[in-house]
Amino acid sequence: MKDYCILGSGIAGSTIASLLAKKYSVEVFEKSRGPGGRTSNRRYTENLNFDHGAQYISPKSKKFTTFIEDLKKKKVLKIWNGNHLDFKFKIKKDNEIKYIGKRGNNDICKFLLKKIKARYSSSIKKVIFKNNNWNIHINEGEILQFKNLILSCPFPQTKILVKKYLNKKISNLDIRMEPNITVMVAYKNNLNLPLSSIKFNDEILSWASNENSKNRYNSKLNLWTLQASEKWSKKAINKYKEKKSFFINKIVNQFFKLTGFKKDKIIFSQIHGWKYSYNLKKTNYKSFWIKKYKLGICGDWLSGPKIENAWLSANDLYLKKDND
Repeated sequence: MKDYCILGSGIAGSTIASLLAKKYSVEVFEKSRGPGGRTSNRRYTENLNFDHGAQYISPKSKKFTTFIEDLKKKKVLKIWNGNHLDFKFKIKKDNEIKYIGKRGNNDICKFLLKKIKARYSSSIKKVIFKNNNWNIHINEGEILQFKNLILSCPFPQTKILVKKYLNKKISNLDIRMEPNITVMVAYKNNLNLPLSSIKFNDEILSWASNENSKNRYNSKLNLWTLQASEKWSKKAINKYKEKKSFFINKIVNQFFKLTGFKKDKIIFSQIHGWKYSYNLKKTNYKSFWIKKYKLGICGDWLSGPKIENAWLSANDLYLKKDND
């Protein structure tokens, strides 16, 4: 029987897994086909890809900055240079550095999990605490036992899985997870655009990322990741799967309308919806360790919407467990 079962392979899950694996036996379960959570990278061809979740990392705290700079030295991360336009006209610090994965933004999670057993495409049906251990019910009736359980998934999913084991302080948290709709598009155009990203002040489109500017590959195609606005994502999140073509065209057409770029032949397009993308309202907590049930909870939704918040939450949980 292994010591820890960790649900979720995003930044929080992969971080706590890496920390615990120094002392304990750990196994990670992820419902998606690969690691990363909201740092996921979607492959178009063998060499072409899209960061369709978190776009970059700009560390703020000293501890996280040290971690990120170390990953840069190890060539896991690199700096995303170029022209980043902001039509929301928000004041930015001139020294803000944007870090991205050398091959994809899920490179951090891949690095942290490289020596840890992780099972992907694994849907957890239910979890039961019995005889001081956790029974984890996986797809196709498989049941595994672990001594401890840690959840790094969004709050709504956490409540569904372990509601009976949560105290009122946790159950009654005012968490409002916001959705996000992302479209990935590749189109023919030999024009080498001198832009890395664009933030829009628009009701439909919020952000556009020029994947070619990340210098991960050479292509005659232009690849862009387009993220819908918060307002528009809320309207579309429960409908987009039934009308994918409609919503793709809506966002893509808005992109060309706002930029004035020439719309040449579209070779590839895909849409993805993050139902529980981020929580804008911080709580007063960074993580939870429930000693009675040997249950841990961490994630960016506790303290802020950034990758850094997920990493700090996992480190906070590790300290709580280590001092238990």
